[in-house]
Amino acid sequence: MAAKTLPVLRVKAREERRVKGGHPWVYSNELELDATAKALQPGTLVRLFDAHGAGIGVASFNPHSLIAARLWSRDTEARIDAAFFSARLQSAKTLRDRCFPSPYYRLVHAEADGMPGVVIDRYDDVFCLQANTAGAEALTPLLIEALQDQFKPRAIVLRNDSAVRKLEGLEQEIRLAAGALDKPAMVEEGGVRFALDLLEGQKTGWYFDLAGARSILASLAKGQEILDCYCNSGAFALTAAKAGAKSVLGIDRSELALTQATDAAKQNGLVKAARFEKGDAFDALEKLNQSSARFGVVVTDPPNFVKSRKDLGPGSRAYRKLAKLAAPLVAPGGLWFVACCAHLLPGELFAKEVAIGLSNAGRSGRILYQGGAGPDHPVHPHLPESAYLKWQILQLD
Repeated sequence: MAAKTLPVLRVKAREERRVKGGHPWVYSNELELDATAKALQPGTLVRLFDAHGAGIGVASFNPHSLIAARLWSRDTEARIDAAFFSARLQSAKTLRDRCFPSPYYRLVHAEADGMPGVVIDRYDDVFCLQANTAGAEALTPLLIEALQDQFKPRAIVLRNDSAVRKLEGLEQEIRLAAGALDKPAMVEEGGVRFALDLLEGQKTGWYFDLAGARSILASLAKGQEILDCYCNSGAFALTAAKAGAKSVLGIDRSELALTQATDAAKQNGLVKAARFEKGDAFDALEKLNQSSARFGVVVTDPPNFVKSRKDLGPGSRAYRKLAKLAAPLVAPGGLWFVACCAHLLPGELFAKEVAIGLSNAGRSGRILYQGGAGPDHPVHPHLPESAYLKWQILQLD
C-alpha cells in the first residue's frame, strides 16, 4: 500500500517529544483519537504526524492496546512491503554474521532490529517466526515473502503462542507456514548438535540468549560434576559434557525436553557423561539437599517467576528460595549459575534476592561473571526494559 493512502493519526500537542526523541512507541493517551481512528482494524498501518503537521513516521496502530502505535519507519513516505522487510532482514543478517560463525542465532529481535513485535530465530535453513503484536500479525505474509526471498528456507514455522498476544487481542497458533519439516531443525552450540521440535517444543525452539553464558560455563567445566536444573533440551549440560565435565545430571519436568536432551547425548557420544531425570526443580533440589550430594557446578536457569506486576513480590522471593536450595549443593570453591528472564524484575532486586538467599544458606562467595543476552538480542536504547535477561556465575566458599 502506498504511504500516501494510509490513514493519518496525530500526536497531541506537547506529547510528541518522547517519540521524536527516538522512542519507538506512542501510547493511546498521546494520540488524537476520533471515532474513525477507533474504528480502524488492529494492526492497520498509519502515518503519524505531530499537532503542527510535522511528520513522525509510519506505524502499526491498535486502538485496543495501551501501546497504540509502534513505529516501522520515521519516514512518512515509507512503503512497508516485502522489499522493506528484505532490507531489514539483510541488515539483521549482516550484524549476526559479524558476531557468530554459524547460522544459528536470533535473526530479528523486535524493535532493536526495526521490526516491532517480530521475533525470528534462525536454525540454518529453518526459521521460526513469532508475531507478538497486531501490526506484526498483519504484516506476517510480507515477512514470510521476504524470508523466502532472502534465505530460500527449507521451512518457516509460525510460533504464535506467546502470552503477550492476548494483550493485543490475538489468537494463539503454532503451524508450519512454508516449506516442509521432513527432518528436524538443528542447532549447533559448543560442538554439540541438537535436533529440535519447533512445533511442539518450548517457545521458539532454543534459548539463544544464554549462549554466551553457556560458553563461559563450558570453559570452566572440565573434570567437574555438574547439576543442571531446568535443563530443558540439555544445552548447559551437554556443552559442559563436551568440554570435559566428569558427569552431568539434568533435571526438567518436560518429557519432550528430556527426550531431546537424551537423544542429543546419544547422537553426540555423550551418554557416558550425561544423564537426565524428570522432576520439579525445587523438589529435586530439596531432595538432593537431604543427601550428601555436592557438585563442582550447579546451574539454575528457571522460567519467568514474575510474569505480571502482581507477581513481583512472590516472584522475587522465589529467586531467594532458589539460592537457598542451590547453594548448599555447590562444593567449596565450586560454581553456581543463576539466571532471571523476568523483564519486570529489576537487576538490582534480582541481585539482592540472590545475595539474601546465599546468606540464608550460610554460604558466601563472589560474582565472577554477570551479564545479559548476547548480541543477537540487541537492546533498543530507548527501551531499557527490553534488556530482560540477568545472570550471574558465582564461586562459593
